[in-house]
Amino acid sequence: MSVETEKVHPAGQLENFDVIIIGAGMSGMYQLHLLRKLGLSVRVFEAGDGVGGTWYWNRYPGARFDSESYSYGYSFSEELLQEWDWSEHFAAQPETLRYLNHVADKFDLCRDIQFSSRVVSAIFDEAGTCWDVALEDGGRARARFLITAIGPLSVPTLPKIEGIEEFQGQWFHTGEAPHEPVDFAGKRVAVIGTGATGVQTIQEVAKTARHLTVFQRSPNYCAPLHNSPIDGDTQARIKASYPEIFAKCRASHSAFLHKADHRRALEIPAEEREAFLEKLYGEPGFGIWVGNFRDMFTDQKANDVVSEFVIRKIRQRVHNREVAEKLIPRDHGFGTRRVPLETNYYEVYNQDNVLLVDLNETPIERIMPSGLETSGDAHDFDVIIYATGFDAVTGGFDRIDIRGEGGRKLKDKWAGGPRTYLGLQIAGFPNLLTLVGPHNAGTFCNIPRCIEQNVEWVADLMGYLKDNNYTCIAPTAEAEDTWTEHVYETASELLMTKVDSWFNGINPNVEGKDKRTFLLYAGGAPAYREKCDEVAANGYEGFVLR
Repeated sequence: MSVETEKVHPAGQLENFDVIIIGAGMSGMYQLHLLRKLGLSVRVFEAGDGVGGTWYWNRYPGARFDSESYSYGYSFSEELLQEWDWSEHFAAQPETLRYLNHVADKFDLCRDIQFSSRVVSAIFDEAGTCWDVALEDGGRARARFLITAIGPLSVPTLPKIEGIEEFQGQWFHTGEAPHEPVDFAGKRVAVIGTGATGVQTIQEVAKTARHLTVFQRSPNYCAPLHNSPIDGDTQARIKASYPEIFAKCRASHSAFLHKADHRRALEIPAEEREAFLEKLYGEPGFGIWVGNFRDMFTDQKANDVVSEFVIRKIRQRVHNREVAEKLIPRDHGFGTRRVPLETNYYEVYNQDNVLLVDLNETPIERIMPSGLETSGDAHDFDVIIYATGFDAVTGGFDRIDIRGEGGRKLKDKWAGGPRTYLGLQIAGFPNLLTLVGPHNAGTFCNIPRCIEQNVEWVADLMGYLKDNNYTCIAPTAEAEDTWTEHVYETASELLMTKVDSWFNGINPNVEGKDKRTFLLYAGGAPAYREKCDEVAANGYEGFVLR
């Protein structure tokens, strides 16, 4: 469903609300639902022409969950849980978008969402203790509180290659794919990038393309998804088991249905260890990543053991030894970057219609009207797909001119890396709340589970402020410093902090994103939830309320 609403104000005319939310994805939708229950006036500004956030924008071929569908949907409504049937254990993007439109219709959310409205600036008015928000089309609005629900992977980045705009065929970034499916039959297709979106795209395009050329700079360790349909009996068991499903997610470190094994990899016999890894490799979902030996993330020797296991799998699955070696990462260990889940991805490279080009050997020099040219050859294409990632976590904030007290820009404050309190507020930026922001458990999580925690905590806070006639809240500098130090201390022993990835703010396609600064919260969803609850129970300790 694509929803459009009439503009609620002519360009330039100011409207006032209690709360403005930026983004109508999963977090923005649920936040709207809860704040309306408090009797607050709320306006959501959404750049797209429909709800869904990630699942609205990412319509690339093969896009789907890698969290189990029934662990991904909202848990707040028993009626919603019982009336919705997931067709697969890992649902594809079209089904997920239908689900989110169903939620929007069920709770009548669209009447408070203004679509096709991109926020370009948000300026804090110190005298009025409120936020002035400006839209790309000239529209303006004002609210006491501003909540960002912009998502951690919402700003696509294109590579810095000469001539991108000159290509005469069809081209797009995976994060901005056409709304209608693209027919690749009989076409020569290039996919640039082999991260999570690239892997899903490649395995799908290879089914029908006349020829597919994959341009790879950095290979990733991938693991099997093992997706399958959900039959009627399984559907009934799932619906009867939702309390147990969500309890299991609540107890796990990253809110998935997989819990880390507390054994140390090198303390058990090699044969037993191999059997355990085989079991994980043969099971659906992220078990091979987040349900593996816990010391895989902190002990290099343990990580080497798991990495070597996956390397053997790659060599077994890819027939050409030279190609297999190119698909094996050399700059990081298994699980220290985000692990793409795949369905016959490695087998794609056994097909006659697929060619792998290593950009470390022959980098792309320019895009031409007919295709692209590397240092070694020229290639003609009908379609070029850029699976070149996102300006992660902070990118969504950077593209909005956000200014707090004294007119200070948030981008300037975060120039050396983000600083927050609980990943939810920022010193010097009163009444601004950041759902799934940097240093928030939601950035390293089965995200809807952490979204619900964030949104419910913010709704409780809003109720507390309303009941006690507070109009302003901001963290102290000391609370922000303590939390930021805790974030880095928690991550200090992790091997992933030693690797160049979006976890660490590295993006070669974005100016200034070349220095490692950890963007996530690695202490785990349970510990994060406990800390947030403790802060609230102590009268919102660490915040100044006026």
